[in-house]
Amino acid sequence: MSGLIAGIVGGIIVGVLSGSQVSVSGPAAGLTVIVLDSISSLGTFQLFLATLVIAGLIQLGLGLVKAGILGYYFPHSVIKGMLSAIGLILILKQIPHALGYDKDQMGDLAFKQLDNQNTFSEIWLAIQYFSPGAIPIVIVALAILIGFDHPKIKHNKVLSAVPAALWAVLAGIVINQFYGFIKPEWILKDEHLVTIPVLGGFNEIGSLFTFPDFSLITTSNFWVIAVTLAIIGSIESLLSLEAADKMDPQKRISPASRELVAQGVGNTVSGLIGGLPVTAVIVRTTANITSGAKTKLSAILHGILLAVLVLAIPAMLNKIPLSCLAAVLFIVGFKLAKPSIFVHEWEKGLDQFLPFVITILAILFTDLLMGIGIGMVVGMFFVIKTNFQEAITLTERNGNYLLKLHKDVSFLNKAPLKK
Repeated sequence: MSGLIAGIVGGIIVGVLSGSQVSVSGPAAGLTVIVLDSISSLGTFQLFLATLVIAGLIQLGLGLVKAGILGYYFPHSVIKGMLSAIGLILILKQIPHALGYDKDQMGDLAFKQLDNQNTFSEIWLAIQYFSPGAIPIVIVALAILIGFDHPKIKHNKVLSAVPAALWAVLAGIVINQFYGFIKPEWILKDEHLVTIPVLGGFNEIGSLFTFPDFSLITTSNFWVIAVTLAIIGSIESLLSLEAADKMDPQKRISPASRELVAQGVGNTVSGLIGGLPVTAVIVRTTANITSGAKTKLSAILHGILLAVLVLAIPAMLNKIPLSCLAAVLFIVGFKLAKPSIFVHEWEKGLDQFLPFVITILAILFTDLLMGIGIGMVVGMFFVIKTNFQEAITLTERNGNYLLKLHKDVSFLNKAPLKK
């Protein structure tokens, strides 16, 4: 429920305040471990919510002092590596769900999982303990998604009126219900389906909210957690915003500091009513762009629809098999990590390709933030290396030497200059 609240807040509040037309915010997968550790450290979820409120106010302050400009200094190759890495992770992480092995949460993107498995060991377990009923569902869902990408269907006003992902989800529900008539042992239930709290009536809406406890606000641990949430959430949002601008078909530039203000307000509100931390999210944003979104109205309406559907038809949503959602995420992942992207980066030369590939591998085998950090270090190494090579040239002709300084030369260029 806390994740759904964060999705609603991210859609409506952050969607309205953000300057991005295509970015979508919601619960932050990259903060999963930090959230878990923080709740354990503080003792209760209510105390954690209080740190989230303060983290939101810190983000708001960072946005007001224009700190978002830092987001413009992430190397292009690292951003591209991050997008491709998330695409590969989505594909790898959805294989167990596609096979009907749903022991792990769908939103867990880290290599080392909370259940002590990792990305590859989870796939091996899924191959051993798959659910037969999941296979036809994921195959049919993939066929629908690939078929709807054909130009004749894509540009048909009648057929494209309902998004392919929604057809895939409806097909998954129908097939799973049909198993009851022909193959009852194949029916997917419990952990293999979406799980949303079902209310007995609208008078129970208040029970969905949890409120913060500020009793530890004077302790150092409280403030360490709040600052950590603010900084990491801001970095993840700025990275996602930069990536969203690169994917935007209209190539619009989003104001980074305004994004921090929007995220700050979103996290403050989310903390006040029992939601998880909110950031701009690459997976949601990619799904948004590939579905044809052109303005922020899609992000806002998605938040409104989340609220309406959770309250109106939770029982129907709880019939959705995770295997058909895996098919949707397979397609999103492939679009982020197409082979042509790797070829394009290779053609740019090793100075661009190595930071790109190292960022991908680092994210795959650690987590998003750690991988980005490693990618940034490698990217900066190549920036400095290029600066060394291009700052100074020496040419000789008939015993005459010409030394050229092509740009501002600093102490960093002392070694090649002396040489």
